[in-house]
Amino acid sequence: MGEQDVREQSNAEELRVFLRHLLKDVRAFEQMLEEERFETGVRRIGAEQELFLVDQLWRPAPIATEVLEAVDDPHFTTELARFNLEFNLDPHVFGGSCLRDMEWQLGELLGKAREAAQKCGGDVVLTGILPTLKKTDLELINMTPNPRYYALNDAMNRLRGGAYEFYLQGLDELQLHHDSILLEAANTSFQVHFQVSPDEFARLYNAAQAVAGPLLSSTANSPMLFGKRLWAETRIGLFQQSIDTRRSTPHLREQTPRVSFGRQWIKSSALEIFQEDITRFRALLSTEIEDDPFEELQKGRAPSLKALRLHNSTVYRWNRVCYGISDGLPHIRIENRLLPSGPTTRDEMANAAFWFGLISGVLERYGDIAEHMPFDDARSNFLAAARHGIDAQLTWCGRDPAPADRLILDEFLPLAREGLETAGLDAENIEFYLGVIEERVSSRRTGAQWLLQSMASLANQGSLAERLSAVTAATAARQREGNPVSTWELARLEEGAGWKQSYATVEHCMDTDIVTVNEYEPVDLVAKMMVWKNIRHVMVEDAENRLVGLVSQRKLLNLVGTYHPEERDDPMPVSEIMQSDPVTVTPETPTVDAIELMRTNGWACMPVVKEDHLVGVLTESQLMFIAGELLEQKLRE
Repeated sequence: MGEQDVREQSNAEELRVFLRHLLKDVRAFEQMLEEERFETGVRRIGAEQELFLVDQLWRPAPIATEVLEAVDDPHFTTELARFNLEFNLDPHVFGGSCLRDMEWQLGELLGKAREAAQKCGGDVVLTGILPTLKKTDLELINMTPNPRYYALNDAMNRLRGGAYEFYLQGLDELQLHHDSILLEAANTSFQVHFQVSPDEFARLYNAAQAVAGPLLSSTANSPMLFGKRLWAETRIGLFQQSIDTRRSTPHLREQTPRVSFGRQWIKSSALEIFQEDITRFRALLSTEIEDDPFEELQKGRAPSLKALRLHNSTVYRWNRVCYGISDGLPHIRIENRLLPSGPTTRDEMANAAFWFGLISGVLERYGDIAEHMPFDDARSNFLAAARHGIDAQLTWCGRDPAPADRLILDEFLPLAREGLETAGLDAENIEFYLGVIEERVSSRRTGAQWLLQSMASLANQGSLAERLSAVTAATAARQREGNPVSTWELARLEEGAGWKQSYATVEHCMDTDIVTVNEYEPVDLVAKMMVWKNIRHVMVEDAENRLVGLVSQRKLLNLVGTYHPEERDDPMPVSEIMQSDPVTVTPETPTVDAIELMRTNGWACMPVVKEDHLVGVLTESQLMFIAGELLEQKLRE
């Protein structure tokens, strides 16, 4: 859950003091390894479930505080955004019926979350990225009022020195900037933990890195953001960019992002990771630290290593090492952050079983996988799986690249089965959960594929907002039924919230494919653009995409008979005929308010701006098209 007791803003002296504590914690951790202070001889598993809170229209609902009060359970805690929630499962000894027991608790806690959300007028959805999420949902007003989150946002903004830039390309393209870390809240995951002994950590951690590709290929569930079709698991690229504090430099310089897959295999212990991360990443937060880890060790107690844990919580490896204490005994865990939330709790537990089995199987069959494949192959597999999901081409132990589905069925499922059997898990549970993975891969119906296929089947129905509402509602409905995603029928438009929510604000109705000119360009260009694109208005913006004016077809027609290009030494610039400082609306403006403005003033066009930047346009023709669709629907009814 992360260290919550942090200073909202740390000065240089406080950070130096914190770094001294951090270095002391590292030395204490090293001593604990040398003196074999960690719990051994047992493996435990656990998980953290993140989820979205939605309203009755399947839009993000900022009700986390109210839901937490209603649920009243210590397993639950806040997340970065007020429309996210997290709950933590109890640890289970790895063996016997642990998978079935974990799924039972997962379902019980999810049921509590759903019941509490419904009391607050909402619901819950398990999905990597909520399809109905809008960029306007990611304003700071929706950040959870927790000192840690504000402090983290401020620290990263200072380190970044400007807006965060995002660029992702799949079938569609996303390019935007954002002024806070809140875009991270677009992602939710199902994070699983695996407790290991120090002497086996390096080999098991390397195994976790090696199987990241096939695991992600079979579990992808986040193919869209803001209605754009991007990566099969868009979370991977989005999360890295959402808290990327690196700045560009005047010359080539290698810089590691705070979210990373890693740079190399681990050679001996978890200490290598802590040392690497402290070396490469500045401390963002500080906290009050009173206890001395060496004094605690002398007394035979496990030190909290508070500084080390806080710094580690601000470095986001996809496979992260965690230090913890249970019943007074310190332990080391590998935290898997790759897996998306959803599509169902059964799918999630199958994903967890696949991962537990894979890393155990790799250890049994290969020992240290670092001796059998280059690290670059593991990283390449991971990136290919994030981009292409089940369609990825993967490499394994020196073999030629092969389709992910074939490798999973032929190589990785048997390997996972071997690992779970060696660990002593119930045979019936093994076959049940790995059977979910096998059916999903054989049918090529991952959560990502289901969502894309559903959107494709709805392509000629309703608006984009209606389609996104429909797939979100369908996801929630099928989750309640509990059957794995491989058995889901595609979403239907009538499952969504209907047309009302689809046109509630200007953001839902505006056109973002805008034709613009610069005020210094010739009027002749505007005239040609109107003919070529069959439009009646052209927006005028400066080099920074700030709206400075508007040219209408009526204005051009008024020039006929008075404008003689041959009489001028240079063409007439747009600035001479444009309407300067036109009235604008924002994406959040209610559509009815915008319509009233246009009707009252006789306007056929309204530019849409955000922080002075042109982001869209609302036109009379668009509103007529929407009205026609709604009239047709009503007449059919």
